[in-house]
Amino acid sequence: MTSRRGLLIILSSPSGAGKSTLSRLVLQDDPDVQFSVSATTRPPRQGEKDGREYYFKTREDFESLVADGGMLEYAEVFGNLYGTPRAPGGAAMGSGKDVLFDVDWQGGQQIRNSSLKDAVVSIFILPPSIAALEERLKSRGQDSEETIAKRMAQSRDEISHWAEYDYVLVNDDLERAEKDLRAILHAERLRRERHPELVAFVQRLNAEFEELHK
Repeated sequence: MTSRRGLLIILSSPSGAGKSTLSRLVLQDDPDVQFSVSATTRPPRQGEKDGREYYFKTREDFESLVADGGMLEYAEVFGNLYGTPRAPGGAAMGSGKDVLFDVDWQGGQQIRNSSLKDAVVSIFILPPSIAALEERLKSRGQDSEETIAKRMAQSRDEISHWAEYDYVLVNDDLERAEKDLRAILHAERLRRERHPELVAFVQRLNAEFEELHK
């Protein structure tokens, strides 16, 4: 009946709270959602592929993209630049696809303040406790003790921005958090302003009323 404008879905959380896991669960089952692949200047980790997990850039190339207006948002985290290329997200949204952003609060803030802000749905993921957050970081086995300590120090600042988001989920049960996330997406897709063709549809209904009463 109607076509829908795509959403820009922002998922943010402190490292280890589960936003990447929740993103993966939504992406594997929902063909209308595609992941926004970020660019970064950090080196690839084992098993990562350019264009899949990240677009791996030199600092010079990254800064050139920023200067040319090619980044929707960007920030420096632990000495590395991270950002979202503008073009792919805009193209997907225009075709009715939702674009999922796995970004920190700084990235989320920049997207919410961009020219695409009317399409944004922002969701913040909280851990059940700080102890659980630290344990999740350690169990991943991806970072050194020094990096984990830095991430934990950063978590307090990240969490302080929770109230800037449209929705907040506490990830104390992954299955429930996933269901809640899907419910948010379903409701947001049904919002009247996401369906521009409804105006013409209602006009046709009114025209039918006129025909019936001739």
